[in-house]
Amino acid sequence: MPPHPVPLGFVFRSRAKEEKALADKAQVTDSKQTRDPQAPKGRPTPKRSEAQTQRRSVAQTPTTRKEAAKRQRDERRVQMEKQRQALANGDERFLPARDKGPVRKFARDFVDSRFCVAEFFLPMAVVILVLSMVRVGSLQNIALLLWLVVIVMIVVDSIGIAIRLKKQLAARFPDVPKKGAVAYALMRTLQMRRLRLPKPQVKRGERP
Repeated sequence: MPPHPVPLGFVFRSRAKEEKALADKAQVTDSKQTRDPQAPKGRPTPKRSEAQTQRRSVAQTPTTRKEAAKRQRDERRVQMEKQRQALANGDERFLPARDKGPVRKFARDFVDSRFCVAEFFLPMAVVILVLSMVRVGSLQNIALLLWLVVIVMIVVDSIGIAIRLKKQLAARFPDVPKKGAVAYALMRTLQMRRLRLPKPQVKRGERP
């Protein structure tokens, strides 16, 4: 006699129970895996260094307007200190915008490497002012004449500096914008050497 056939209901019922048991086991296994609570769903857990960086940035974010203003003042103070040091040592990274760039640096060095009549204007002006205050006609006439001589000498010397500097800039920086460089250099000649900012980086007579 042929063997008793296995009921179809028993076969389907057994497979359904096995699949359900496997699915339940997979869910239990997944639930036991640890996950960073701050990590978004469906994304990998961030590294410890990245998490620390994120926490540090959140902690440093100012929470009130007073803290934000204090932080801005501190940052401005640090920036001003760096700028002050740059004016003393010529560090291009922290110089003011008007002093940055190779063109402005060359203009400064060009002026600082020579004697300029305009840099002696202040001491000469003091002498002329003292002479003009003396109530002696001849001394007052001399003071007036000295004023005219000083002004003419400054104008002539400044024209010569401007012409030579333009030629040097055109030869050294043909493709770099040079707008305002000559006026920048002439304004520097009006300052005494020890009072110039940024501080001179070349000696007199030294070719820039």
